[in-house]
Amino acid sequence: MQKKISKLPFKGTPEQAAALQKVIDANKHDPSRLMGVMQEAQGIYGYLPVEVQDMIAEGMNVPLEKVYGVATFYAQFALSPKGEYDISVCLGTACYVKGAGDVFDKLKELLGIDADECTADGKYSLSACRCIGACGLAPVLTVNSDVYGNLTADDVPGILEKYGK
Repeated sequence: MQKKISKLPFKGTPEQAAALQKVIDANKHDPSRLMGVMQEAQGIYGYLPVEVQDMIAEGMNVPLEKVYGVATFYAQFALSPKGEYDISVCLGTACYVKGAGDVFDKLKELLGIDADECTADGKYSLSACRCIGACGLAPVLTVNSDVYGNLTADDVPGILEKYGK
């Protein structure tokens, strides 16, 4: 599944920019530290919007394409912000054959967002993942660290209600 770039406007603060600049300054003379800088940047901002990728590329003196390539290759990096409630649906084989696709589609419908997107109010984000190791509970979704299993699409509204939707 291809990562999506956030449609939400970037809302970085001067404090975040200063923190990132400090990380870049400490590592800019060693291009092998690019991934480490990116990890720290994601810790500062919560994700890697193109504005942050550009700061990293410029500060580390590497092409923006390289930063973007690393960000899109490794699953640990997010190009979209995570919501207060980060919802992830397992689409691994066991979950998928038991109806996880329908659960995922219901979430997209009710939240009004697609995979790897965040609601405009920053409250909910939605992603798909591969096996989380709870195959006996298939299909499974998580909301932050809460796990819900043996689901159908009809269960989704009740789950969202617990989180203010």
